[in-house]
Amino acid sequence: MDRRKFTVAALAALVGAAATPAMAKLYYNPDTNKWEEREASAGGRSFKRIDKEIVPYETKFKVGTIVVETGERRLYLILPDGKALKYGIGVGRDGFTWSGQHRISRKAEWPDWTPPAAMRKRVPDLPAHMKGGPQNPLGARALYIGSTLYRIHGTSEPWTIGQAVSSGCIRLTNEDVIDLYERAQVGALVVVHH
Repeated sequence: MDRRKFTVAALAALVGAAATPAMAKLYYNPDTNKWEEREASAGGRSFKRIDKEIVPYETKFKVGTIVVETGERRLYLILPDGKALKYGIGVGRDGFTWSGQHRISRKAEWPDWTPPAAMRKRVPDLPAHMKGGPQNPLGARALYIGSTLYRIHGTSEPWTIGQAVSSGCIRLTNEDVIDLYERAQVGALVVVHH
């Protein structure tokens, strides 16, 4: 067995114990003599996955509100009892950040994408329109934010989560955006802090 691939699950099997889900995210790195987070991979790239989690979150906003903390690169869906579901996100790069409050005006599964004229001017080789699907930049789901051009959406590039890379939209992994899509309602308040 390659020592670099020695996982908690393998250790548990050796000692006759079951690995917990939290333990399965770790592996033992003999080079550092530490337990480290497992990296995910997609599209031939390795990246640190940011898992969603329920966290304490005191706020004045009501249950169902989505709060985006751009600087933190996290999105919070407000839950009852002073808690929130926290997701890792990708945000707008320099010059494309914004803040404000709007409501979710609609939701779409595997949305089509029509890049705005300003984006096509900046990136001339973009298509005028792209049908929804696994290669579409909007990913598996989209939540449209008011009458703005911005959306909360999935991505075909999960390694960009935790970074400032978009043209202002808020992106999640496809797995996380599907989860958020099922929980968030049309009409819910979206608060974006810069």
